Amino acid sequence: MTDLSAGYAPRLSACPACEAAPLAQHVAARAETPAHDALILSLPTAHCALCITQVEDALTAHPGVRSARVNLTLRRVTVDAPGLGADDLIPVLARIGYEAHELDPGALAATTADRAGRDLLMRIGVSGFAMMNIMILSIAVWSGAEAATRDLFHWISAAIALPTVAFCGQPFFASAWTSVRARRLGMDVPISLALILASAISVFETAQSGHHAYFDAAVMLCFFLLIGRYLDHRTRAIARSAAAELTALEVPRATLLRDGVEQTVPVADLRPGDLIRVRPGGRIPADGEITEGASEIDRALLTGETLPVPAGPGMILSAGEVNLTGPLVIRVTAAGRDSSLARLTALVEAAESARGRYTSLAERAARGYSPAVHALAFASFAGWFWASGDLRLSVNIAAAVLIITCPCALGLAVPAVATSASGRLFRRGLLIKDGTALERLAEVDTVVFDKTGTLTMGQPQLVRADLPQDLQPVARALAEASSHPLARALAAGMADVEPAALQDVTERPGQGVEARWQGQRVRLGRADWLGAADDKDGAMLSSWLAIDGQRPFRLDFADRLRPGARECVARLRAEGRRVILLSGDRPAAVAHLADELGIGECYAGVSPTGKADLVGQLSDQGARVLMVGDGLNDTAALARAHVSISPASALDAARVASDMVLTGTNLLPVAEAVAVAERATRRIRENFAISFGYNVVAVPVALAGFATPLIAALAMSISSITVTLNALRLNR
Repeated sequence: MTDLSAGYAPRLSACPACEAAPLAQHVAARAETPAHDALILSLPTAHCALCITQVEDALTAHPGVRSARVNLTLRRVTVDAPGLGADDLIPVLARIGYEAHELDPGALAATTADRAGRDLLMRIGVSGFAMMNIMILSIAVWSGAEAATRDLFHWISAAIALPTVAFCGQPFFASAWTSVRARRLGMDVPISLALILASAISVFETAQSGHHAYFDAAVMLCFFLLIGRYLDHRTRAIARSAAAELTALEVPRATLLRDGVEQTVPVADLRPGDLIRVRPGGRIPADGEITEGASEIDRALLTGETLPVPAGPGMILSAGEVNLTGPLVIRVTAAGRDSSLARLTALVEAAESARGRYTSLAERAARGYSPAVHALAFASFAGWFWASGDLRLSVNIAAAVLIITCPCALGLAVPAVATSASGRLFRRGLLIKDGTALERLAEVDTVVFDKTGTLTMGQPQLVRADLPQDLQPVARALAEASSHPLARALAAGMADVEPAALQDVTERPGQGVEARWQGQRVRLGRADWLGAADDKDGAMLSSWLAIDGQRPFRLDFADRLRPGARECVARLRAEGRRVILLSGDRPAAVAHLADELGIGECYAGVSPTGKADLVGQLSDQGARVLMVGDGLNDTAALARAHVSISPASALDAARVASDMVLTGTNLLPVAEAVAVAERATRRIRENFAISFGYNVVAVPVALAGFATPLIAALAMSISSITVTLNALRLNR
């Protein structure tokens, strides 16, 4: 056990209505068109359609709210409520069991539909429709149409094919032009040349009353290439920047105290030395020192301990932490870009940039493939023109070589497998976000787990309450009067107990709850407040109940394991992978969980930068690290790891920084994903072998002049279909 640094933090509670319902069964997104002055709240624990209904109904029922629209994909709700602020609405959602955080609309990129995907689908539809019509005309030519009739059919085909290729080939032409201007040869350069040559030769042959035109080949080529491009687009689905999400989590406004008068100002206007007030439930807008007040601070987003920490004058707070129980006055020490949250954002940006070095197998293969294709086509043209002196024949053979070697199968090799694998994993409860994630996951030899919210559910549960029968209603009533995580767990654990009638209920920030019951003072809270001896270094979480004149009674809580956690760890270790537990929680709690799961290497009290540094050290030592985490304190480590996974219940920023998202509550799909990734990588390499093997056979045929551009297009299509069928074997 290594205690690297002090740490803290409870975890966000899971969606009460759908904890067991996988996101895969419920994904639904609403259109989001926020008004100019609309409030945007993050909903980290929203999971399903029922969440949408509950959140929208609760908000629209609140006075002053005109409308509320939930976007489940982004875990946000946009609220039109003139005159109301986030502080008015967050408690409304808290009462129905949903955590909410204010997002700064100015820091978020506009949420738009997947225009690129819709554009590719439209071009696929246009090219497919044109291809079918041209094939009908080609059948008439193949059936024996001669002279003027054949020329008429060719010209009609040209009228369909040329606009189709010009329109549908735009993604390839634009990319090829960019490559040429940059003086490099990408995969789209030979693709564009093949489309242009096939169309140009067909027009020339038609004008010369030739027997063959290849408009069908040009459009068919375009159709299959667009399918490959769309599959690649879908499997990549690159997420929005995690840094933008972190920036949006920063509180956009603060309550400034100037000569004793409160003013609402943008956080960017705060300066060191300013006094600000943070009310209960509010997020700390800037780094600072408490000058007045007492409360408890939830540091879940920045660290990893299981419980809030007491806060009082002199304590240093960081931007992004949450004030739970009492009002605080804070003297600002750093705000805006100088805050600790901003520094963490910069750390994530640096980690994301470092991970940008990864490229897919297809991209690496294309670097040598494209120049070879151009050289081969040029050599065939030069050789045949030198041997025959026939320009027409030489151009036809060069076009056939260019088409038959067109990297369509190579372009499908990765997307086809990735699509098949992502579908399989999605059914298992894992959503792939990044196109290169499978390739990197197959290389993993070290798995690093966060503790709270990842290996565990992040929800304390009552495990022992040695209370007399007559005091259980008192404990239930006191627990219902507090929003402390242990109080909520106690209330849930005694749901079948009728609460007692209490008087003068008061919550003491940082201490607990007290009240009068049958003329006696009763208190529920911290051990030191009640005069009890508590084992602060123990693995259990504890709260105490005290009644005047009686000894305090101890109540023990424990965080329950995530389903499948034990099996996941056992399977990874059985496969020979190194498993590490990394947490900001207390050493005793981390050691207890490590022993329970059979993890021999664990680190406790680790800060966010400490987690990222440890992952970096492992990588520098040659390890291929899979990081599994869920909190803001894990975000930098997730971005820095070789590959990363977050639960669906994780904070938005953690999910965005991850390559994959665990859509259900069961952790076993993490281990299954590694096995699927290894098989997927084998299929990708097999597809490359099929692609290059096809070229070894087909290219000599084209070079020898035995393949027309149409035959070349058909051969290319057969290779593409073969690659796709091989990819589908992954689902067996």
